[in-house]
Amino acid sequence: MKFLVAQLLYFFKNKESKRNVVFLTQFLVFLASVITIYSVLFHYLMQAEGREFSWITGFYWTLTVMSTLGFGDITFHSDIGLIFTLLVLISGIVLLLIMLPFSFIQFFWAPWLDAQTKARTPRKVSKGTKDHIIITNYCVTTEALVKKLTKLGYDYVLIENDLQAALDLHDNGYKVILGAPDDQKTYERINVHDAALIVVLSDDLTNTNISFTIREINKSVPIVTSCDNINSLDILNFPEKMRVFQFMDMLGIDLAQRTMGGLLGTHIIGQFEDFYIAETLASDTALVGRTIAETQLRQSVGVNIVGIWTRGVYRPPSPGTVIDKSTILLLAGSQESLDKYDQIHSNDIDPGMIEAPVLILGGGRVGKAALEFLEIHGQQYTVVEKNKGAAKRLKNCIVGDAADIKVLKEAGIDHAKSVVITTHNDAMNIYLTFYCRQLNPNIQIISRAEEQHNVSKLHTAGGDLVLSYATMSANAILDQLHPQEASMFSEGLNIFTVQIGQNLVGQSLVTANIREETGCSVIGLKRSGSMVTTPDPKLAFTSKDELVLIGTLEAEALFRKKYKMLN
Repeated sequence: MKFLVAQLLYFFKNKESKRNVVFLTQFLVFLASVITIYSVLFHYLMQAEGREFSWITGFYWTLTVMSTLGFGDITFHSDIGLIFTLLVLISGIVLLLIMLPFSFIQFFWAPWLDAQTKARTPRKVSKGTKDHIIITNYCVTTEALVKKLTKLGYDYVLIENDLQAALDLHDNGYKVILGAPDDQKTYERINVHDAALIVVLSDDLTNTNISFTIREINKSVPIVTSCDNINSLDILNFPEKMRVFQFMDMLGIDLAQRTMGGLLGTHIIGQFEDFYIAETLASDTALVGRTIAETQLRQSVGVNIVGIWTRGVYRPPSPGTVIDKSTILLLAGSQESLDKYDQIHSNDIDPGMIEAPVLILGGGRVGKAALEFLEIHGQQYTVVEKNKGAAKRLKNCIVGDAADIKVLKEAGIDHAKSVVITTHNDAMNIYLTFYCRQLNPNIQIISRAEEQHNVSKLHTAGGDLVLSYATMSANAILDQLHPQEASMFSEGLNIFTVQIGQNLVGQSLVTANIREETGCSVIGLKRSGSMVTTPDPKLAFTSKDELVLIGTLEAEALFRKKYKMLN
């Protein structure tokens, strides 16, 4: 009933719908007048023939003739009566069988269906909504972001200006409202003043327009946006509390970092007091081929391996796990111990690997960022780009199609240490990954994926490391909600801190079975202002303790739900 009322209110509030109802009413009045006139004429013409019928019979005859039913129980005998019958019949065909249906459909039924459709898509959030994330448009990053927000229990609302697109999103389970992202009224209807974050992901001009629209009505709500052109940075950074990301450049740099292996050492991704979480690639180091127990990292340098992932699959560490060249190690320890790790394992690097070139397939925005990073760090590289115009602006570039074996041979696929695939077409990236693996089984293949669901396909095709643009950008945005927490975008792994809840007070790691129950691993315990990186499994938790945990998004969501932890 409420839905019907909402439809009626929307229908009759719309100015065009009101005009349509007026037009339809006018036509129905005209039609009723014609029927009345014909009924009166029928009465008098029948009297002229010497027959008497009631007024109701006149309406009955008129309607049966105009609707072409023509029962034949009442007929004229005179010529003028028959001519009148033909006139009523023809006008009935035009008015009742043609004009009435089309007028009804055009002026009432179609607008009514449109009102029903529009009423399905909300135009405002419920009263009292707060601490929600507002997303101004739908894209691959939005899809990945919404999945993460949903799993972690964050409330969000997605703005869509196109009705059909909004309906499709609504039918697919998204919390969407219909509205223009550059209209102040839209943000007033979705409680912008109580929002935790606004995400603006479009082109630079649209991002600027939307950002300044928001700032006109709210000066303090944090805004996260993207930037394609470096010249737009100054403009987008102008409004207060703006965080601008150049996601394409970030992706290119991250791809290039993976080719450097142990050359760059550890990369700190999280800090908790004097306790650091870092990731490092095992490739090009003496760790490759050893088990975790054989590395003796805790004894030799004082760092703990708290997680590993290989080809997109995260696994908790176990003593018997073998490290290969595509393994990424997650290390926990002090800055001093991490520096010691870097110092020792930088000596493991084979000088020949430093000189071996990196092959970059694609010289677009991502490829250009990758080669610039390699150039800064003195790494040799060769670029393959089929666009002659783009190739002229690049160093060490071979013009040609990367799918051509002659081009790849010329670029050095046989002796390159790594190949970075940077095109924005996932199908092409899958093809090139498989092709390069066939040409050089020992080469390290690092590929870009535009969408998260293609990551596993690229691993299957032979990729050693796959970095998803959608996941990377979504995690970068998510990190703005909890800057103190760390997230590795490659595999959706999070490192997060929580205050001990009442249902954990008095328990220990042994009795709580946190890893078995949720899939999260405790990697640190903060007590009395100090961090314990290897807490005693039998140590009882107190209400003042904080846990540092590592796990996938699903595991984190399960942990928070089970132990009733707030985000």
